[in-house]
Amino acid sequence: MLAPLGVAVAGGAGFYAMLRGLGSGSYDPRGVPSVLVGKPAPAFSLPPLEGQPALANTDLTDLPAPVLVNFWASWCVPCIVEHPQLMRLSREGVPVLGINYKDKPADAAGFLARHGNPFRRLGRDEPGRVAIDWGVYGVPETYLLDRQGIVRWRWPGPVTPEVLEQDIRPLLKRYS
Repeated sequence: MLAPLGVAVAGGAGFYAMLRGLGSGSYDPRGVPSVLVGKPAPAFSLPPLEGQPALANTDLTDLPAPVLVNFWASWCVPCIVEHPQLMRLSREGVPVLGINYKDKPADAAGFLARHGNPFRRLGRDEPGRVAIDWGVYGVPETYLLDRQGIVRWRWPGPVTPEVLEQDIRPLLKRYS
C-alpha cells in the first residue's frame, strides 16, 4: 500500500533535483549522451531523394575533411530554423550530408526547392530504421564525423548561429 506513495515521493524528488539543476545551470536537458560518439557510423544504405546522390555508411570513411550528417524532415519546424546555417556551411565548402527522416519524397523535394539544398548526398529514411541505429531522439539532429568516419559530436535540436560558432566551427578546425 505504501509503494505508490514511495514512487510519488521518488518522482517528486527527481523533479525537484531537475528544477534545481536548471536554476543553477548544472542540468542540461539536451545532455542525453550518444553511444556513437567515438565510434564509426552504423552500417546503412539509403535510397536517394530523386535527383540526389544516395547515402550509405561507405560514404563516411576516408574523407578529405570532416562532415556533418543531418537528420531532418520537411514537417519539422526546427529544421527550418537551422536550414540557413546548413546552407551557409555548404556555401563555405563544408560537406553536409542529409538523411530525410520519415518524410514523403515530394514533401522533402518541395522543402529543398523552397529553402535551398545544402546536402552533397541525401538519403531517405522513410521507415526511420537508420535513425534508430544512430540513436536519433527527434529531428533535427546533427552529427560531426572526422576524416576516418568516427562520430565526434552530436547535437540534438536545431543548429543555431550560436551552435555554429561555438561548437561546429571549432570542431571542424580540430578534425581537419
